[in-house]
Amino acid sequence: MFNFFANIFGYVLNIIYNVVNNYGIAIIIFTVLLKLIMLPISIKQQKTMKKTSKIQQQAKEIQEKYSNDQVRQSQELMELYKRENMSPFSGCLSSIVQFIIIISVFYLVSRPLTYMKQVDKDLLNKYSTEITESSENRINYPEIAVIKEKGKKDDRVNINMNFLGLDLSDVPSQNYKNWKVYVIPVLYIFTSIISTKLTMKMNKSNTKETDKDKEKAEVETDTKEQDAMEEMNKQMLFMMPFIAVSVALIAPLGLALYWFISNLLMIFERIIINKVVKEEEEV
Repeated sequence: MFNFFANIFGYVLNIIYNVVNNYGIAIIIFTVLLKLIMLPISIKQQKTMKKTSKIQQQAKEIQEKYSNDQVRQSQELMELYKRENMSPFSGCLSSIVQFIIIISVFYLVSRPLTYMKQVDKDLLNKYSTEITESSENRINYPEIAVIKEKGKKDDRVNINMNFLGLDLSDVPSQNYKNWKVYVIPVLYIFTSIISTKLTMKMNKSNTKETDKDKEKAEVETDTKEQDAMEEMNKQMLFMMPFIAVSVALIAPLGLALYWFISNLLMIFERIIINKVVKEEEEV
């Protein structure tokens, strides 16, 4: 499945690359196009998130009321979702699609000659074998090595990876002495933190709107639960940069560039969609 989508993404990326003749610019344009295609799903996801916050208290009351009757509890919850015209699995589709895209793009940037340039397998195997035999170190990304070693001599395996003075075929863990390789991963981590904080803020805002008409006792009970949830979210907030660093350091810079642009677009997307959804609710 991931190969299928990586081939589709590679085909689109190659079309863009043939126009701009720069891998970095092609990735940026590709990311913008992908975000535009995913926009309807993003809008639905954000609306679902707000709606989920609003019916969360009702669902909690049903769970407490029928805590000893799981069958009745399930029936009542399903009735609640039905009344609100909402599926309990409505958020799963977006998560699944995002996961497929993340893995497929990783396949693409790891093997651009296969998925983007559609280079003959025999030629790739020949060059990969030559490079492996002549190298004293382990080759983690054979196609990236082929681009670096054979690209200047053979146009069939050549991709212009130069982007603002950076080589997007570089892997930070293999080029740790070059400080430039850390620029894009650091920008990616920075935007990840902003994106996570923005999501937390929106979730907190949605919860506050739901809590406005609650009685004091209910508010105190929910506040404890909210504090526990916020603490967990804060822990995730601090864990994400470490996870991001781990992946960004072992992958070609092209992946970090895609993630950085994707995060940047996501920040603006969430702010704009949230504003539009609020305006729709007020009408």
